Amino acid sequence: MSDDAAQIQTEFHDAVNMTASELSKWLETDESKEVGQKTDGHESTGHHSGRRIVEILGTKKSDLTDSDLKHMQKVVGYVARHSKQRPDGDVTETRWRYSLMNWGNDPMKK
Repeated sequence: MSDDAAQIQTEFHDAVNMTASELSKWLETDESKEVGQKTDGHESTGHHSGRRIVEILGTKKSDLTDSDLKHMQKVVGYVARHSKQRPDGDVTETRWRYSLMNWGNDPMKK
């Protein structure tokens, strides 16, 4: 494994703090399906990304493809950018939190 791939994996696992099981359950909720930009009119970019993250989390490190690593980088970038846009106050039931959760990051999780 290259140093770049190892770095991407480390950053990805730092950004994605939900387990595959937690994320799968979340993606089934109405709140998950209601947030984000819908490119095809059916599923938001973040929701689609969440399904891909579940797949990646279930893949052995040695079996990750270049496409997987590219998506992992995309996730890291999104979580970093979106986290900086945290609204004031309680974010427990906000579209901001729900959007991050679609990308595998629950900002309320310690």
